Amino acid sequence: MSARHLDIRICVNGEDVSAHVDARKTLVDFLRDDLSFTGTHVGCEHGVCGACTVLLDGAVVRGCLVLAVQCDDAEVETVEGLSDSGAIADLQLAFRKRNALQCGYCTPGMLIGAQELLARGGVPTRAAIREHLSGNYCRCTGYQAIVDAIEAVAHARSKNAGRP
Repeated sequence: MSARHLDIRICVNGEDVSAHVDARKTLVDFLRDDLSFTGTHVGCEHGVCGACTVLLDGAVVRGCLVLAVQCDDAEVETVEGLSDSGAIADLQLAFRKRNALQCGYCTPGMLIGAQELLARGGVPTRAAIREHLSGNYCRCTGYQAIVDAIEAVAHARSKNAGRP
């Protein structure tokens, strides 16, 4: 093992992964290039666009600002993991129904951010939704439909809370 490469163990979407990675490789590049999780997009590479958003130990992070070696013994969830588990099925449906996606480039980050917000419970205000997603840029939709979709899911989840 050289100083340039390190061994890591990471749980990605519920699966344990061991890898030998360049110490300078970002999490987004590791996910895309080494593990083929291409739903996590590379945008600005400066942490401002949100295209590379993932959950790291349950918190939203920008994958372009985190090194893969920093995730040793951590849990990472990508949009593929949230989709496969069904955790965001209602959000995906609401995005489709309300045309809250166009080119789709920002959509994975938006879905992950929305899921993190809605996991807190309750129905956030439209202003709170906008604030929470303020680090995720969308050049196509104007955000209105995205906020509509998230608000609708929040109401539906709140209504269904406590039901068996």
